[in-house]
Amino acid sequence: MKILGLAAMLAASAALPAVAAPPAEVALQSDPLVAELVAKYGQAQAARAERGLRQVKALWRAEDGSRADLEAFVRAQFAGDAKAQDALFKRLEFALESLEGHMQEIGRDFKWHAELDLGPLQPVDEILSGYDPGAHVRDDAFQNKLAFVVLLNFRMSTLDERLKEGAAWTGRQWAEARLVDRFAERIPASVNLAIAQASGAAERYIAGYNLWMHHLVDAQGHRAFPAGKRLLSHWNLRDEIKSQYAQGAAGLGRQRTIQKVMERIVTQTIPAVVIDNPAVDWDPFTNQVAPAAVKDSDRPAAAQPVSAAPEPDTRYKVWLDDFKAIRQADPYCPAAPTHIARSFEQGRQLPEARVVQMLRDVCGSPLVARTAKVIQARLGRKLEPFDIWFNGFRPGSHLDEAKLDELVRRRFPTAEAYKQEMPKLLLALGFKPEKAAWLASNIEVDPARGSGHAMGTGRRGDHPRLRTRVGKDGMDYKGFNIAVHENGHNVEQSFSMHGAPSPLMAGVPNTSFTEAIAFTFQARDLELLGQPKPSEEDRALAVLNDFWGTYEIAGVALVDIAAWHWMYEHPDAKPAEFREAVLKLSRDVWNQYYAPVFGQRDCVLLGIYSHMVNSFLYLPDYPVGHMIAFQIQRQIEKTGDLGGEVERMTSQGALTPDLWMTRATGSPVGPEALLEATAAALGKVR
Repeated sequence: MKILGLAAMLAASAALPAVAAPPAEVALQSDPLVAELVAKYGQAQAARAERGLRQVKALWRAEDGSRADLEAFVRAQFAGDAKAQDALFKRLEFALESLEGHMQEIGRDFKWHAELDLGPLQPVDEILSGYDPGAHVRDDAFQNKLAFVVLLNFRMSTLDERLKEGAAWTGRQWAEARLVDRFAERIPASVNLAIAQASGAAERYIAGYNLWMHHLVDAQGHRAFPAGKRLLSHWNLRDEIKSQYAQGAAGLGRQRTIQKVMERIVTQTIPAVVIDNPAVDWDPFTNQVAPAAVKDSDRPAAAQPVSAAPEPDTRYKVWLDDFKAIRQADPYCPAAPTHIARSFEQGRQLPEARVVQMLRDVCGSPLVARTAKVIQARLGRKLEPFDIWFNGFRPGSHLDEAKLDELVRRRFPTAEAYKQEMPKLLLALGFKPEKAAWLASNIEVDPARGSGHAMGTGRRGDHPRLRTRVGKDGMDYKGFNIAVHENGHNVEQSFSMHGAPSPLMAGVPNTSFTEAIAFTFQARDLELLGQPKPSEEDRALAVLNDFWGTYEIAGVALVDIAAWHWMYEHPDAKPAEFREAVLKLSRDVWNQYYAPVFGQRDCVLLGIYSHMVNSFLYLPDYPVGHMIAFQIQRQIEKTGDLGGEVERMTSQGALTPDLWMTRATGSPVGPEALLEATAAALGKVR
């Protein structure tokens, strides 16, 4: 699930500066101002003075003042010894935690009704949810010179330097590095606001993309889904496919229907009138629509003609609007001049080529074909494309989801009921009583309008938010599964905010790591509902489940990456052109890695993920997160202490990925552990 937190507040590109070597023209060995500072503070400060002045000059603009103004600023703000620098650091640490935390709270409140299921949206909610109160923070910090104070007094380091030196750094050195990260680039507030507006529009588009399943009909008018079932694309549609494996032949028909719905969405042949509209019946195979012959909603009929006219490439227009907005930041990020570069080099702190190779290592593994044969044997039929979401390996996958829904609804009729039970759930996961109580008191639970997400906090004293979908009759099993996932995010957010050496280091190296923690929690959802603990074979099946899920989402991530490259290569493309490009990319990845397994070419299902539209190249975090989750899980199994291990790992704060993982588990990030375990698991499964 998407995580909303501190990083978005100061701009997506702020995670880590991939700073290039300074150009020759700003070399300052002979600058008289450096000599003046050395004369005042001693030769020991020479390197700091030179570096600080170089960093300031690299981002100083004419509107910031003349050379004389710059010199006056440096004389006044240079912390000339260790004691002064320490006092400055502590003052900035306190002030920035307050600033960032409260800006995040304001942004959360502005999106409150747009993101929470609290009743009908009002027109003003579109304006409120599109506003980013932090959009001007960085711009203001440069205008009032706060950013230059940081650049003058603390070292800006490259990713390469951190990879080489970071293992020997103290917590304070890492905190200083993260402090400088906040001001490593100077992106205008107008650009940050444009990005926030595009993001808000995409969120609203996706949050409203529901399908009323009882109104899917076949040629005879048969309705395969129960009345009132309203599923969000793509999350709930995908999960409905998973749930139908327990339903036999009837479930197979429903799965094929949902696959056709997904294909219609991706190809944009879906009739616009059927989106979130219970007043229309639709046959997704013939694409015919008609006024609904049954009523399963109190919603007033939409004032639009019943027509099979397709959605007018809205999906691809919204995605292109994201690209156009975030591309505005490119000129202000010379060291990482594309969102792709910032996403990998700065956000993930892993080179794109390395991530792509990890994805290909999984998709191209011979273990895929071996696992597919096991799935085919368990299904008793040839695989079909929707079987990329096969979940029959999961312990309890044989259970009736309707019964699970009933169980969850009784136990969690409201979001508050989940909040009240959180201490028990955390105890069951392995946290000590006092730690479970503290975590539960630190995490709030809200009913999500969309599928759900975790929202972190930028300061101690505020609370992370767990958001999951709660229907009018209570939380269903899907909502509970998501809630447990999001609870993992919130636990990580709590420990990393309060346990890291500094709040400036709050978080983990990148999104994949917090996803990994969330996956570790989510894998235990059935146990939390009182289902039996898995047997040895079940544990082997769980490994195959992780591997198959990684295989599925790795291909989706490859499409997402390729689509962003295509947009940069075709910046003026029209939505229809982009649609055709994404369809081709989806087919190409499918044909290379999936057609040999499924026996069907040119499938477009890899293009269905809503994250592509509203999450700005987020999807690679999921497969890498699965790899990391497996490494973390193996470490937890070694010690048998989930609570203690999660606290120890997440309290490291935002180090580089390989350093964090090496300290947490003894090995750098990679797919090797997952592949090795998959090979072993295949030998244990009947």
